[in-house]
Amino acid sequence: MPLTANDVDRFVASRPRLEAIAYRLLGSAAEAEDAVQETFLRWQAADVERIEVPEAWLTKVLTNLCLNQLGSARARRETYVGRWLPEPLLAGDPMLGPADTAEQRESVSYAVLTLMERLSPNERAVYVLREAFDYPHREIAEILDITEAASQQIFHRARKHVADGRSRTEIDEAAARRIVEEFLAAATSGRTEPLVRLLTEDAIAVGDGGGKIPARVKAFEGAVAVATFLRGLFKPAEVKRAMVGGRPEIHITTANGDPAVVAVLDGRVVAVMCLEITPEGVAACRNQVNPDKLVRATAQWAAAEHGEPLFTAL
Repeated sequence: MPLTANDVDRFVASRPRLEAIAYRLLGSAAEAEDAVQETFLRWQAADVERIEVPEAWLTKVLTNLCLNQLGSARARRETYVGRWLPEPLLAGDPMLGPADTAEQRESVSYAVLTLMERLSPNERAVYVLREAFDYPHREIAEILDITEAASQQIFHRARKHVADGRSRTEIDEAAARRIVEEFLAAATSGRTEPLVRLLTEDAIAVGDGGGKIPARVKAFEGAVAVATFLRGLFKPAEVKRAMVGGRPEIHITTANGDPAVVAVLDGRVVAVMCLEITPEGVAACRNQVNPDKLVRATAQWAAAEHGEPLFTAL
């Protein structure tokens, strides 16, 4: 039986939540959109009149589609060229989902999305549904076809894995921007010492070029190594201009709720560097330069006002 207008409206009303769940589960906006579209096709083929709680049904279908996707994604990432990092979402992107609580903001941060790669598919699903969307364990158990006790155990284990990877801190937006401005001033000074002072002792720097843009596979570790890398990254060079096709403008914004440095060339986002800032300093620089993972960021950038760039790079 074809869907009625009311059936379509119910799906449309659920779509933002479904997209936000799928993105957190998959770390990819493109794959999240595909999963939500497949969920709609399943909804279209279902006997909708017999579905008592459509929102629960849709969540269950979507989550299980994402779990299947995570299984194949792990296999693909074993052959991925270079370091795999999530697809960044810029400020205002509706796929970021709810951000009312610290837990919700944390669950979509670039650092946590990266850490969630350590989790099994089931751990990731339980963590996302409970931490970011406050689903009761009873409902999570029904979605994943496990017991409520198992859901609770999986959640505590997943939360511990994520907590072991970072310390939870929140810094207000104004303070974060000042730190990023200092960070960029130090990075473009041509000297290592100012950067070292802004970095934590165990700071890391990683990049994802997807085999299309050069990016070191092994992370830079330690303040001195990271500072040396960043000094070279921001040093003007003809080879860099040739690589990106010009001189990108550098802006400060937020990505996944964290401070970020965005490089834009002729309206196209060519790099997003997400910074993990703690009270002790900048703990991580995660740089996404794979053009395939910047398509949505470019569209989002074009849809918003950003003011003048901080400077023009390279």
